[in-house]
Amino acid sequence: MELLSKYDFENLRNESEGHVLAELERQINAIKGEICRCNDCIVDMAAMALNNVRPLYRCSILGTLYAQEAMNDKVYAENVRDAVWEALIKIKKNPSHE
Repeated sequence: MELLSKYDFENLRNESEGHVLAELERQINAIKGEICRCNDCIVDMAAMALNNVRPLYRCSILGTLYAQEAMNDKVYAENVRDAVWEALIKIKKNPSHE
């Protein structure tokens, strides 16, 4: 792809990814009972949750500040918690393996 060779996309990041992964770890550690912790199931949980939260892409320091402010929003944090919980329950019931 010519675009990738012409421009620097190194700083383009989805800040919600770190927030989702931290919440996923917190919820997995808090669960009582059986849940698969294999790579496939954990990555599926993360992907499913990320597909259901508003992305917070940034490509500059100013964008990082904006994304951090958005992540401190109570409604956004609640949406992340809910998306992670729904993904965790769905993958727990339907693991990615036999």
